[in-house]
Amino acid sequence: MKIAVVGAGVIGATVAARLAQRGAQVVLLDQDQPGSGTTSTSYAWVNSNGKEPPAYYRINRAGLEAHTRLSPKDDSGWLGLGGHVEMAVDEHHRANLEARIARLRSWNYAVRELTGDEAKSLLPDLALPEGVQLIAHYAEEGYVYPAKYLAQMIGEARDAGVTVRTGVAVTSLKASERGAEIGLADGTVITVDKVVSAVGRWTKKFAALAGANVPVREFSEPGDIVVGYLAITNPLPVRLSRLITSPWLNVRPAGGGRLMLQALDLDATADPGNVPGPCSELAQTFLSRLRALLANTGGAKIENIVVGQRVMPDDGRTIAGTAPEAPWLYVIATHSGVTLAPYLGDAVTAELFGEKQDALEEFRIERFLLANTYGQPYTPRKPGEQ
Repeated sequence: MKIAVVGAGVIGATVAARLAQRGAQVVLLDQDQPGSGTTSTSYAWVNSNGKEPPAYYRINRAGLEAHTRLSPKDDSGWLGLGGHVEMAVDEHHRANLEARIARLRSWNYAVRELTGDEAKSLLPDLALPEGVQLIAHYAEEGYVYPAKYLAQMIGEARDAGVTVRTGVAVTSLKASERGAEIGLADGTVITVDKVVSAVGRWTKKFAALAGANVPVREFSEPGDIVVGYLAITNPLPVRLSRLITSPWLNVRPAGGGRLMLQALDLDATADPGNVPGPCSELAQTFLSRLRALLANTGGAKIENIVVGQRVMPDDGRTIAGTAPEAPWLYVIATHSGVTLAPYLGDAVTAELFGEKQDALEEFRIERFLLANTYGQPYTPRKPGEQ
């Protein structure tokens, strides 16, 4: 079986590696370089926290467990553990957090409430926000260094015989006697049995080449749901080995002593075509919030700000399945790409080898043809909402 996987981010590279390891002849294509899309601008928090409905929770939990199982425990590992500490100050966030804790406990998820002293023991440089009402610790959550994970998957793919072609765009996609014919911008034509779309935010346009309608949102205006800022600091002498979610700032290690910062309320101005610089007013806002939250950050500087572009199906949930209009085209699109990558690598490979995965049944494209899917589309997140 010959398969083309289009999109060399964390999901596409994992699927390509797993397919080849099972004996498929695989070509991995990307219009740019591996990981240059959403993979390169992700907060990369791996979790199943606040993921609904239950089927979505379960596959995210499977992804989290796969990362924990697969990541090497030495310096080559891509997973940072230590858990995630979330703090609620206002009533809305407290109620949201209480409900989430109760639901997650009923599903045997590792979460417990912390006292202020317990939070300080986990985060010794933390300045507890004034008026904090509830603190939760999710012990098994973590964060991924996407480039390290991608290096592992691309390496496994090459070792298994995958042909990797980058810097060339797909310009046509149509059915053939064998299955599918792919036209590339350099004039090359590739004939395969199946095509896997793992192109992230370009999914809608890519699927349209095959005459398929896959409802994935595209950027329309500053601050919409698909965009968000991430800021990276200079190396700092801060004791931090886990994620922090606070009302004003989310923080995680970014490697080499650097910190990655996220503030959901600031995303209201996020625009991929107009990214503020490291000396901007936005950068100063990030720094003031960081200095109020963590000690030893007086010398903090913002080295870089990026606008991440989330992969967001219309109802916010993962898409995994064959396009109804093109049975040779298997489409993957998900907001939880980093968390789900190792799980989807195995699950999608199994399906392409004819082994239907019941866990993916709620995530087929056909659900968008029904009047009653998951409900209303997502709206932009507020502080305290995941």
